[in-house]
Amino acid sequence: MERVVITGMGAVTPVGNDVPHFWDSLTSGVCGIAPITRFDTADFKVKVAAEVKGFDPTDYLESREAKRMDGFCHYALAAAAQAVAQAGLAEGSFDPFRAGVIFGSGVGGLTVVESEVEKMGLKGPARVSPLCIPMMIGNMAAAHISMRFGFKGESFCPVTACATGNHAIGEAMRAIRHGYQDVVIAGGTENAISRIGMAGFQNMKALHTGDDPLAASIPFDARRSGFVMGEGAGAVVLESLSHARARGAHILCEVAGYGASSDAYHITSPDPEGEGAAHAMRAAIADAGLTPEDITYINAHGTSTPLNEKYETIAIKKAFGSAAYTVRISSTKSMTGHLLGAAAAIEAIACVCAIQDGVIPPTIGYQQPDPDCDLDITPNQAVRVPVAAALSNALGFGGHNATLLLRKLEEI
Repeated sequence: MERVVITGMGAVTPVGNDVPHFWDSLTSGVCGIAPITRFDTADFKVKVAAEVKGFDPTDYLESREAKRMDGFCHYALAAAAQAVAQAGLAEGSFDPFRAGVIFGSGVGGLTVVESEVEKMGLKGPARVSPLCIPMMIGNMAAAHISMRFGFKGESFCPVTACATGNHAIGEAMRAIRHGYQDVVIAGGTENAISRIGMAGFQNMKALHTGDDPLAASIPFDARRSGFVMGEGAGAVVLESLSHARARGAHILCEVAGYGASSDAYHITSPDPEGEGAAHAMRAAIADAGLTPEDITYINAHGTSTPLNEKYETIAIKKAFGSAAYTVRISSTKSMTGHLLGAAAAIEAIACVCAIQDGVIPPTIGYQQPDPDCDLDITPNQAVRVPVAAALSNALGFGGHNATLLLRKLEEI
């Protein structure tokens, strides 16, 4: 089987619109949460979100083209463009029919749906845009990326809520590992900070409703009360090791393991026993031929909800045994908020950066310990330590679990 490596990364996030700025913010403990500016929150309980700031889609797209896309495609194309540029993928350096795109979104063009439904209510169905459907459907990020870069291989859009990004990267790894593709652009994107998106999550009591940004997303803290909506995109270029070496690409790290499972338990709550999440972690570690003791860092799903961290802690203990008390853990959602379908993609990028730089990003805002969350969650300050291998957990609504294992490229 082919070994799979990452040769390019791109990110648009609430704490930076490229990977260097994103990573610098994470290691510096920068909080990307602030009062919502996208709409008037007077009638909303939710007042804060983690919005992307200072992003101009025309840095990556012609103005006319940008107007024909929802923001989730803007973010995806920007992140993909950064990743392709870093990877040095130029025309002629790959077989287009062996180059694919696996790029997901949790909810797709939600802002377009909201605006077009409102338009139909006010002016009738004849006034709905003929571009409504191709702007709203979730597969359009993958479609636009494939068209932009001439990738004619396997292209599709996984939709597994918060696990979307990891499923995209994991399935891309398998496609390359088993010889179906040489190169895949994989990741996730989201643009759901809208009235309907926020109202829906607010009314299911999933979101934090306070107005202090620094006390809003506080994973593992006993005060946590709900997640903070974020937005953006993360993209990685995956290649077979042989393909990357043949074209002289700079290799960032190896995607060595992938595990996925289902809780088969509840539409929103994780399994209280943590069995599904534990299975995904164990499977990723076994897939890489490693043991729990080999893992330096876990980027936790860590959403800042009362149930998630309690049950994720249980799952880590089941998967790691005694090594659960020595592995470093953090939730970067304390800084970025929860990017839904893009969350796992930017968190995988954070793991790659941790491996490259030997730095564990912190869980910021941590003040009150929770006895149910008694592991080392790297509170408030980054820690400098060599990172040989890292896990990234993603646990989505509906019980979808996906874990990636990333490690330094070593000869076997």
